[in-house]
Amino acid sequence: MDISRKKPAYPLTPALREYLRDYDRAVALPVAYADLRRFSNSFPLIDRTGKDTLWQTIYFEGPEMQELSTALTEVYALLKTAGDLSFSKHLVADRIDYCEFGNSQPFRVRIVNLLNDNYDYFYVKQADASRLYGLELEHLLSPNSINFLVSGDTLIEEHIVGIPGDDFIEKHLSRPHLNQVRIAKEFVKFNERCFVRLLGDMRAYNYVIAVTPDFEDEQYRVRAIDFDQQSYEGRRSMYLPRSFKDNAPVVDMCAHLLKPDTVRQYQTEERALMAGRARAERHRLKALLDVMRAHDLAPLDKVEQLKTELNRYHHTQAFDACDSMGDLVRQHLWQMLGPSAKPAAG
Repeated sequence: MDISRKKPAYPLTPALREYLRDYDRAVALPVAYADLRRFSNSFPLIDRTGKDTLWQTIYFEGPEMQELSTALTEVYALLKTAGDLSFSKHLVADRIDYCEFGNSQPFRVRIVNLLNDNYDYFYVKQADASRLYGLELEHLLSPNSINFLVSGDTLIEEHIVGIPGDDFIEKHLSRPHLNQVRIAKEFVKFNERCFVRLLGDMRAYNYVIAVTPDFEDEQYRVRAIDFDQQSYEGRRSMYLPRSFKDNAPVVDMCAHLLKPDTVRQYQTEERALMAGRARAERHRLKALLDVMRAHDLAPLDKVEQLKTELNRYHHTQAFDACDSMGDLVRQHLWQMLGPSAKPAAG
């Protein structure tokens, strides 16, 4: 499947920055993405099995690393405790990893609590408008709250916990204790969420499986972790995780375990939940979509192609009036979730 691996980064518009300020996403940060690019050296990060993770652990000269550690713990406090620095004296940024692959070229910061050696991660990335719209739509329409901050051209994201999809398929999918029916159900729901809000490129390494022990079994949730391809591609299939080859083992499992009526039931359930969230957040959703509709987020040929394919899929001409990817997202939400989920008028 032809995916735009080198999707250009789209700059934030003044209207998007105003939206981010209105909803407490924009803050002043003590460190910027560009500051981390000034690292002195790096070495490959190897996992517990001796495999190259494709991340590089970077380091700085002594005094600079100390200053960065202080600044990064303040960023962590802004992200996790609304800026309460009273706990930060127990925290230290003990490792910074860098990945030169991918659109956002992220830094991953490990924060360690010196009192108990517990650690957590967050990411420092280049702010891309596509990704910000994707994060906000995930926050508003999915069952997952998303915590992120923006300052200038720097994006701070919290770590999303879970087993990477490719690892899960390779190492966990065939385990005897796995409740395959529940995994199949959650993948159907995940596929539906991505399609409804037009989130693309959900190959197996772009989502995680969160596993929660239950009193008799395990519960699962499939969560997107990459939002760069929010409404960018022109092909409808790009917004269906089931279309990607590396998801084939899960798709085959769904086909084996779930009858068509059951699949339709789960799809309907997920759309009903999304419609409820859209109604609850209708004013914020309208504000986001108004900004998004006026933002150039994809080449015109991709907009036209997706418009044609969505018209064909829904047996309608309703998408003819759409001139941007934001227009298409808005119309598709209304088309899939019904008039009751339409963003607030105005």
